[in-house]
Amino acid sequence: MKITLELLEDQPFLRGMSTRQLEILAEDAMLAEFNAGDLIINRGASANRFFLILEGQVDIDYTVDGETLRIETLGKGDALGWSWLFPPYQWHFDARALTPTRAIFFYAIDLRERCDENHDFGYALMQRISEIVIKRLQATRRHLAEQRATQPVVDPSNRNQGQPLQKEISPGSI
Repeated sequence: MKITLELLEDQPFLRGMSTRQLEILAEDAMLAEFNAGDLIINRGASANRFFLILEGQVDIDYTVDGETLRIETLGKGDALGWSWLFPPYQWHFDARALTPTRAIFFYAIDLRERCDENHDFGYALMQRISEIVIKRLQATRRHLAEQRATQPVVDPSNRNQGQPLQKEISPGSI
């Protein structure tokens, strides 16, 4: 399937980009398909692609000490992946297809080269990526606050011999 300008224009992430900027993207755009359960992004691996989800659902999660924290579930119209833009170009989260998923994808090295060649294009892309980074940061904070609110707070000085303090943490306090 050839990725057309019309298809790119329909992507919420790309709305407001100029025709020339969309043409730059169309030169390198490709189609990717994933089955339910496929790992799309593996935390710590090389961040070498950027995705715009056409259909399906993708979970973004983070595993610590064997416990998986779901950060966000993405679907049609969402953008996936921002780590390709920032050194050391490694994924910060895992992403797994929940359902059969189709996406437009771009190779990271090509996008970075286009950004270097055309600063207006790079700025437009950076504005949009920044929104994703902030959204994921807020979602992570919210989930961590919710998780901490359900766990007892232990006195770090051990004055209470490891007993929970009589203080509750609300999600807004973190």
